Amino acid sequence: MVARAYTVAFEGVEAHEVEVQCAVTPGLPGFSIVGLPDKAVSEARDRVRAALNAMAIALPSKRITINLSPADLPKEGSHFDLPIAVALLAALDVIPADAAEASLSLGELSLDGSLVPVTGALPAAMAAAAEARTLLCPTASGREAAWVGDAQVLGAASLADVVRHYTGQSPLPPSEPGEVSGPLAIPDLADVKGQERAKRALEIAAAGRHHLFMTGSPGSGKSMLAARLPGILPPLTPVEALETSMIHSVAGLIEQGGISRSRPFREPHHTASMAAIVGGGRRASPGEISLAHNGVLFLDELPEFSRQVLETLRQPIETGTVMVARANAHVSYPCRFMLVAAANPCRCGMMFDPSRACARVPDCGADYMGRISGPLLDRFDLRLEVPPVGFADLDLPASGESSAVVAVRVAKARELQSRRYADIAGVRTNADIEGALLDAVATPDDEGKSFLTRAAERLGLSARGYHRVLRVARTIADLDGAPHVRQPHLAEALSYRGDPANDR
Repeated sequence: MVARAYTVAFEGVEAHEVEVQCAVTPGLPGFSIVGLPDKAVSEARDRVRAALNAMAIALPSKRITINLSPADLPKEGSHFDLPIAVALLAALDVIPADAAEASLSLGELSLDGSLVPVTGALPAAMAAAAEARTLLCPTASGREAAWVGDAQVLGAASLADVVRHYTGQSPLPPSEPGEVSGPLAIPDLADVKGQERAKRALEIAAAGRHHLFMTGSPGSGKSMLAARLPGILPPLTPVEALETSMIHSVAGLIEQGGISRSRPFREPHHTASMAAIVGGGRRASPGEISLAHNGVLFLDELPEFSRQVLETLRQPIETGTVMVARANAHVSYPCRFMLVAAANPCRCGMMFDPSRACARVPDCGADYMGRISGPLLDRFDLRLEVPPVGFADLDLPASGESSAVVAVRVAKARELQSRRYADIAGVRTNADIEGALLDAVATPDDEGKSFLTRAAERLGLSARGYHRVLRVARTIADLDGAPHVRQPHLAEALSYRGDPANDR
């Protein structure tokens, strides 16, 4: 007789169902696991044996074989402990075999039989719902998985609780979703004195999910402005929250089973490796661009990042997905993020101050900004210089609008876009529109078209730059509540196409 239980193997944010088969046959005593297990899965036999001993369940003097099917799918992670134990208990007639087959389980076992939380409970619950199975997992993971309302989720504290549930002695209650994480303490935009043009660019970027690049001397407020961007972004929609939480679940970033409605804000250091930014490593884990999905990726000191890392951002910026290709894995992660970057004009940062600039001006600026390729710069919708703030302005009281006031305008613009693109798959904001849709919603009148053509020729815009100007103009029109793109919207959009390369 072969007993069966079910679990999942993760490939990116997708959970593929795995059938755990257990056969107890006559022969030399042994416990083997086959089906492409990694080291953590192979070690499950020792954890399962110790957990059963803690429950006073002795293994028979027979050969125990665990097969993880499909056998050609790599199996990684400690979450295979619980399904292996469930299949083995069913083969030993400790629990009903039909009950074991009706559920999908995951969880790591301690030597005393208690269950340890594992990553990936949210996508596992999605897989269980698709197969109409009950998800059995550790209690802490159950609070996370319960957010998938279509699946029945049972959380257990130990393997003994699982046995008592399957035998009817003490059924497990359904898990309740964890609490929604409250909004983070985000600094207010009103704290920034001066920099009205930069604040306006920040508002436009937030309203249309446009990529933003700021250059300026040290201390001009570039990082300060970027840190206040989450405060003017609208909260995640339920669909976006689930998408983002799926990635964070696989990465093990969800705490206490609570998901967040705040948009991610990731700011990796410039020494981060390509695997850390794009994704990869031994298990092809998601990188910073995927962890920033539906949120903001802030790259401070952009020219200091590795040239190879920066060039790999070009394709994900356009497609919204990244393929992490390794010798043993090809994993796709979503990465529809808003890229915000900041840089000094040169290595010393004082290129625009004649009294403090180094002797290599302007060559130092050309060398420094030359680390950023033209194709990558062309992908920024908004590019502007952030000038230093005068000392007299620092003594003045705060007079700018608060984040709450700006957030209301951003939310209204996002709502307009949400209604406009409600029936169009893959399009949520103005940054996503292209082709015929771009022509339909962002084509200006004859006066505006003539103005844009002359400006594009004079500025030498590429076809990509031309289309990005139209997208930004559409967002500016949305902020004004205008149904059509007009010349003033185009003029303001063009004013943010200042190429940092020209400042070298």
